[in-house]
Amino acid sequence: MKLKGKKIGILIESDFYEHEIWYYNYRFPEEGAELHFLSRLWGQSYLTFKGHEYHAPFECHKSFETIDDEELKTYAAIIVPSAMVSDRLRYTEDVTQLPPACEFLKRAFADKNILKGIICHGMWLVSPVPELVKGRPVTCHNNLHGDVVNMGAIYTNEDVVVDGDLVTGRSGGHAHLFAKKIIEILAER
Repeated sequence: MKLKGKKIGILIESDFYEHEIWYYNYRFPEEGAELHFLSRLWGQSYLTFKGHEYHAPFECHKSFETIDDEELKTYAAIIVPSAMVSDRLRYTEDVTQLPPACEFLKRAFADKNILKGIICHGMWLVSPVPELVKGRPVTCHNNLHGDVVNMGAIYTNEDVVVDGDLVTGRSGGHAHLFAKKIIEILAER
C-alpha cells in the first residue's frame, strides 16, 4: 500500500480513453490511494460521460470548480488524461477568460507539493496557459509535438518524462508506465 493516505484527482470528460481510465481506476486504489475523478459539472450533482472507443459510461460526482485552495492542498497528485478530455475541458463561454479547467490547473501548478501528471493529448489543456510548461522538458503524443514546441516546452522523445513536480507521458497506451512513475514518486514523498 505505497499510496495509503494519498489523494489523487483525475480530470474526466467525454471521449476519454477507456483502457487508460479503467487502469487508473483500479491501479491507484490498489496501492491505497483515494481516487477522485473531477470535471466541470455545470451545476449538476453528477454527469455521465462516455468513452471514446466503446462509449462506455462513466459517472463523475465531483467538480473541480468547487475545490478551494485548502482542499486542493489535500491532493498528492492531479492528472490530466489522454484522448479528448482536455479538449472538451478547455471550453470557455467567453474567449477572453481562461477555461475553468485551466484556472484549476494553474492553481495546481502553483503548489509544488502537488504532483502534476499530463499524458498524451492532455497537453491540450496547457495550451491556454503555456507558461506552466515553458522551458520544461516534457513528452506528449507525436501529434502534439508542434504544440508543445509552440508552448515553449522542451520536447523530449521518451515515453515518460519527469521534471520535478511534473510527469508527462507520451500516449494513453503508455498509461501503465506513466502511472508506475507517479506511484514511485508519490511513494517517496
